[in-house]
Amino acid sequence: MMSSRTDTDGASIRFSDHTLDKATKAKVTLENYYSNLVTQYGERKQRLAKLEAQLKDESLTESQRQEKRLQHAQKETEYLRLKRLRLGVEDFEALKVIGRGAFGEVRLVQKKDTGHVYAMKVLRKADMLEKEQVAHVRAERDVLVEADHQWVVKMYYSFQDQVNLYLIMEFLPGGDMMTLLMKKDTLSEECTQFYISETALAIDSIHKLGFIHRDIKPDNLLLDARGHLKLSDFGLCTGLKKSHRTDFYRDLSQAKPSDFIGTCASPMDSKRRAESWKRNRRALAYSTVGTPDYIAPEVFLQTGYGPACDWWSLGVIMYEMLMGYPPFCSDNPQDTYRKVMNWRETLIFPPEIPISEEAKETIVNFCCEADRRLGSQRGLEDLKSVPFFRGVDWEHIRERPAAIPVEVRSIDDTSNFDEFPDVSLEIPSAPIPQGGEIAKDWVFINYTYKRFEVRNLE
Repeated sequence: MMSSRTDTDGASIRFSDHTLDKATKAKVTLENYYSNLVTQYGERKQRLAKLEAQLKDESLTESQRQEKRLQHAQKETEYLRLKRLRLGVEDFEALKVIGRGAFGEVRLVQKKDTGHVYAMKVLRKADMLEKEQVAHVRAERDVLVEADHQWVVKMYYSFQDQVNLYLIMEFLPGGDMMTLLMKKDTLSEECTQFYISETALAIDSIHKLGFIHRDIKPDNLLLDARGHLKLSDFGLCTGLKKSHRTDFYRDLSQAKPSDFIGTCASPMDSKRRAESWKRNRRALAYSTVGTPDYIAPEVFLQTGYGPACDWWSLGVIMYEMLMGYPPFCSDNPQDTYRKVMNWRETLIFPPEIPISEEAKETIVNFCCEADRRLGSQRGLEDLKSVPFFRGVDWEHIRERPAAIPVEVRSIDDTSNFDEFPDVSLEIPSAPIPQGGEIAKDWVFINYTYKRFEVRNLE
């Protein structure tokens, strides 16, 4: 393919797509280089200002203040050294495959020079480009960089090679909520209150950063060594940046009005539905299609939606915790989609599974019209006056014992994760295209990241 440009004399100059791709890559590289210099300078100033604010503590002596300034300067120097180091797959030893997705896998890895254990998410570049997932993976990386707090899985590094993108994240040995629900069938209202409260705090924290998750489901709620929750998998997260927008839901929303028929199961169907859901759940989790069970109806409509869509998902998860299956589950995604869109008729509570009126009312207030949905007006503040959440210590819930204790025997204990015997432990690679690099590889520029507080800079 050839493209043409006009020079100053009006003559047409023809460039190949390969040349234009190279020029674009050079332009983006330069822009990002100088943009990063400005950003790094600002971040360094912020860290110093934060230190000086802490040093105003009157209980510190002048010698103690000087010692802290010296330690901070040493950390900054060490961080600059760390940023110059080029991280690669060879710096990590793969221990076990602990997750699988449509575009890659997650491995438990150990950093060879420090012995620290991490979860390494590997994403294939060619698949990202082919399936138009670049916006998704960029959003995930950006959220993990910005969301530096207790409710979001911490990312320590991100880097790339010619074939893959890599996210190096903290390893949470408690597994995920999907696995916990598979083991327990249903949870008590007390346990449900605990996990829904922690998930609400996590959702509220990312909304305050200006992000909407859009994919809140049990698979993406991870448990740490103490059994407390953290939010993960921001691949469908959208925010205020153009690079995060996507037409992900286009396919399922091509239904006709005549498709919205009453497809809800009869009240006596609940046991069969729970068994069917449990039987198919893992396959849904690892398929490229996934499940629309937790997605709010306004997201499918593509007429605009806001943070309220994450509160709908929370209501669906609450129903599943108490009932053993989500309210709109069906044998195929199209039927589930139809039930979600027809939620006024399909959201039912089987009488043979008794739950409190407070719990029912809370679920109904999450799974309703977006403009009157619980959480849609004032975020977390909306929940604090709801009877179901009576007694929740919102400020200190993470310091208190978890509802269900997690058993962890060692730092690399993977007993709370599925086995993947069919996936090679070796980090996947693929033949590099002719010319030595993937076309449009420039879209992944500025993906590399190293956290300032990398485990005390190791």
